[in-house]
Amino acid sequence: MKKDPTKGFIALLGWAPNAVEAAATFDRRYVVVAPEWAEDYCKEHDIPYVAWNFERLNDRSMEIAQTLKDMGVDVSIPLFEETVEWAGAINSVLLDNPRLFGQSMLMRDKSLMKRRAQLGGIRVGIFEEAHDRGDVIRFLKRVNQTLLKLDGDPNDPIHVKAFDKAGCLGHRVIRTPDDVDAIPDEEFPSLMESHLDGWEFAVEAWIHDGKIRFLNISEYVRLGYSVHVPASPKLEEYRPQIVKQIEKLIKTFDIEFGMIHPEYFVTSDGEMYFGEVAYRPPGFKVFELLERVYKGFNAYHASMLVFDPKSTEEEVQAYFPKEIEDADGYAGCFGVYPRRRVVSKLEIPAETEDHPYFESHELTTPLEEMVTKRTAFGTHWGLIYFKGDNAEEMHKLLARQEELDFYV
Repeated sequence: MKKDPTKGFIALLGWAPNAVEAAATFDRRYVVVAPEWAEDYCKEHDIPYVAWNFERLNDRSMEIAQTLKDMGVDVSIPLFEETVEWAGAINSVLLDNPRLFGQSMLMRDKSLMKRRAQLGGIRVGIFEEAHDRGDVIRFLKRVNQTLLKLDGDPNDPIHVKAFDKAGCLGHRVIRTPDDVDAIPDEEFPSLMESHLDGWEFAVEAWIHDGKIRFLNISEYVRLGYSVHVPASPKLEEYRPQIVKQIEKLIKTFDIEFGMIHPEYFVTSDGEMYFGEVAYRPPGFKVFELLERVYKGFNAYHASMLVFDPKSTEEEVQAYFPKEIEDADGYAGCFGVYPRRRVVSKLEIPAETEDHPYFESHELTTPLEEMVTKRTAFGTHWGLIYFKGDNAEEMHKLLARQEELDFYV
């Protein structure tokens, strides 16, 4: 697509084929900043590219900011959790705003994030840092003592999460001191949280000039397994409250532009609790799901638009569809994890493939027969995509997939 030299020049941090494809079909100039292994592909397909190892933190780390500045780049966009801090450091140079680096640290360190949220008057559960297994056992006991548990009562669970990993990675549910033994040394320090009983959901909000320009509510059927967009009418009833919470988040974290992906809980009495916030695209292909229900909308284009300091108010207002009103159904996906310990082949159940909502899958034949035990939430083996016009049916369908075997 023809690029507009009056618009911003964007750097994409990390390798995501769908984001690169979107950049190629958008009117902004762009460059992909990715590890060396992406170079051959970029050369072959004429993709503007700069090599950088995001795992290498040293005295030369500001080199990439200077390289991009010399190229005329206006802003960098993080595509993964691991590039959020880099984007903050780079944008603090490109936009001459040192505060952006500190802000990116808040978005990466879950403990700092919770403290900042508390300071802004946002409701969070009880949380503490853990430096070793002893800290986890003490926290489990203290939380249950606070809940007035008696001897013999089952413990309320606590959650242990990695400080700076994306989504479900490194997330463990701890119910007994025995569960603590399974946590490896390298997962410390980590964050511990009390369990919040309630309806967990996520939000994707595109922000420009400190204002929400588009807000999607993603409904988890089960965290780590399945999600659909938009949310069901029942969850959408909370939209006014959710908008207020996001506005409070924007103010508390001083967010002027970009795309955020926070998670919340609604408890049985209608109170809303903040879980965490990410400054990057969500997992589970939510961007792609949104594109399935909002015709002509590209979530990556939307992110480039709100990140670009040269985007105009009129351009931003004209781009976004009307939430819910413009959606032509519900799109969902399910992350498959084998339910057996030994598998030999992929077999899509007939009831899944024959369902009118079934669209496609990206599952592959197993390379190994032994299935490694799922630690914490684990990583799915691939996604199955659905689309239909009824939220209740979508919810039931996604929940049902948990009972089926895809690898036999």
